[in-house]
Amino acid sequence: MYWIAMVVSAIFLVMLYLGRREDVEGDVSFLLRPFVKIAMYLYKKSCFRLPELFSAPQVEQDLQQLHPGEAREHLKTAYYVKKGAMSLAIILAGTWFAAAVRYSVLSGRIVGEEGEVFRGEYREAAMDIELLADYEDRELAFRLQVEPVLLAGEQREALFEELRQELPRYILGRNKDLQNVTSDLVLEERYGDCPIHVEWESGRPDIVSDTGSVAAVEQREQAVLQAHLSYGGMLRTEEITVTVGPPSLTEEEQLYKEMEEMLLEAQKASREQAEWRLPPEWRGKSIGWRQTAEDNSLLLWAGAMAAAAAVYLISDKDLHKQLERRKESIHREYPEIVHKLRLFLGAGMTVRGAFRKIAGDYEERHQNGSRASPAYEEMLYACREQHSGVSEGASYEHFGKRTGLQEYIRLSALLMQNLKKGNSTLLERLREEADKAAQEQLQRGKRLGEEAGTKLLVPMVLMLAVVMAIIMIPAFSNM
Repeated sequence: MYWIAMVVSAIFLVMLYLGRREDVEGDVSFLLRPFVKIAMYLYKKSCFRLPELFSAPQVEQDLQQLHPGEAREHLKTAYYVKKGAMSLAIILAGTWFAAAVRYSVLSGRIVGEEGEVFRGEYREAAMDIELLADYEDRELAFRLQVEPVLLAGEQREALFEELRQELPRYILGRNKDLQNVTSDLVLEERYGDCPIHVEWESGRPDIVSDTGSVAAVEQREQAVLQAHLSYGGMLRTEEITVTVGPPSLTEEEQLYKEMEEMLLEAQKASREQAEWRLPPEWRGKSIGWRQTAEDNSLLLWAGAMAAAAAVYLISDKDLHKQLERRKESIHREYPEIVHKLRLFLGAGMTVRGAFRKIAGDYEERHQNGSRASPAYEEMLYACREQHSGVSEGASYEHFGKRTGLQEYIRLSALLMQNLKKGNSTLLERLREEADKAAQEQLQRGKRLGEEAGTKLLVPMVLMLAVVMAIIMIPAFSNM
């Protein structure tokens, strides 16, 4: 993972150097600015050599409708550079985070390359480690508890009672219960981070030794273990009765048992040392020790790469959703616009004057803090086209096409027809169009209400279940 992080970082540095002269337009944050420079450099190089990568007609059409009047090439460049910069930022951040996870995993290991185990200080708790033993052609897994350096400390009286209750569970080892002991018991001097010292004494050392070794028996035998608890001058004694049964170990289990005994003896012999070296060989054969640890850094890095690709690909869908929301807003504003046109024309204004009046009123409201309206923005843009020299009919035609909705195309056709041939029935046609738009809006509101009711059905059922539980549970509990 470190090599991947170094290579990715080096590539980013080279790309940043090559793109250092690229201009960054717009309000871009300081952290994202380097990625925008790299994305701009890569876009220019890729667009020249592989233009088909950046030639999605739907994307260009959506951009043009979302930002009418702006240069198509400028919109296209800004869009691809923005989503490219976001993907690059995710790739670099994900790579560094994966490398940090890798470092965290490795720094948590306490087993060295030569089999040395580094103990913690006396204030630290015992550490559980997992080891893999490469012995001959086998790989055996062990889980051990590495105790810290043993120093004196203080504890309260309550700890004795807590330890007394937990002792039967601590000494089980690989046994399921103390009434059927077939493998060695875990008779340690300390358990967990509890500072109480424990000395074990067996009433049947021929069956269970003071260290927990269990002898092979032919029939079930009982033995009483005495645990002498001491700390700070306080002494307690606890008796635990165990029943030893005959072992039924396979060759693999026997090997595991003997190697585990060897590990426990080696650790016990080095309790006063800050470093415990694992045995390099056993029975004349070498052992390779490795500590197992969950390392998901590569998986995390792969996830970051997938997230970067997803952001790049999903951006096109988000762009299209923005366009759909814009069309929805324009559709809702259609009845209001037609109604205003009919009122102003009925008051004696010309079509051009009424159109400019509606757009001018919106511009004034927007400057005073009113929210932006896509339909009125299109009307305002049409007025600016007329002011810049575009004919009135052409501006109405462009207005209808930019919205992309049939009702606005019909409206622009009515206005153009009035300019070319004159239309004495324009007011009547506008009244019909307004009534039709109002009916469509009403039907659409009913449909949305029905859809909302369907969506609320599941939460309502869940709420009903909760209410029934609140009512029924107390009723049944009182029966």
